[in-house]
Amino acid sequence: MTMDDKTIFDLFRTELYTPVVGDILDGMGRVHQFLPQPIQPMRTAMKLIGRAMPVVMIDVYGPQAEPFGKLTQALDQLEPGDIYLASGGAMRCAYWGEILTATARQRGAAGAVINGFHRDTPQVLEQDWPVFSRGRFAQDSGVRTKVIDYRCPIEVGPVTVQPGDLVFGDLDGVLVIPRDCEAEAIERALEKARGEKLVRREIEGGMSSTAAFAKYGIL
Repeated sequence: MTMDDKTIFDLFRTELYTPVVGDILDGMGRVHQFLPQPIQPMRTAMKLIGRAMPVVMIDVYGPQAEPFGKLTQALDQLEPGDIYLASGGAMRCAYWGEILTATARQRGAAGAVINGFHRDTPQVLEQDWPVFSRGRFAQDSGVRTKVIDYRCPIEVGPVTVQPGDLVFGDLDGVLVIPRDCEAEAIERALEKARGEKLVRREIEGGMSSTAAFAKYGIL
């Protein structure tokens, strides 16, 4: 199955959800694709799908000759459909906020996933753009962390993320779908999601779970 990104993104937004995609990846032997559980959407209705633009953070201690490191360069090269995905350091401060949201949104990026904290919560939320993080923390990053590289491979918890991998997030978490298996994963996930709707209708119509599982192999 060959699809362009617009078609892929539309299918994820309208038909797919992270549990069903995660189940398919497990069945394909890709059993470490969910980012750490504390990474959650700022608002429960937020959903994101796009291509990974990974960012590496490190800790610093005090004022820097190059404040924030390569943060502004990373933001300014974002492309439409990118997901800004940042990780690294001891998470002693906020890695995301109001101005970063405005920049990424203006450039057409599809969302941000932060393995760390965000701040400026009201100002981020009013921009109505999906941000996932470990929670709120006002402490500034200027003297505590900086970006050292971007659009490069990173690891977030058990997950290796390559630039351009699909990143999919909703209320149940965030997962990464490697490019080398995305076509098969999407096809199988759509089949499973559509099958689950059918099984639910059967159960709501009176069929037992045992009979439904025997007939459809879905639970």
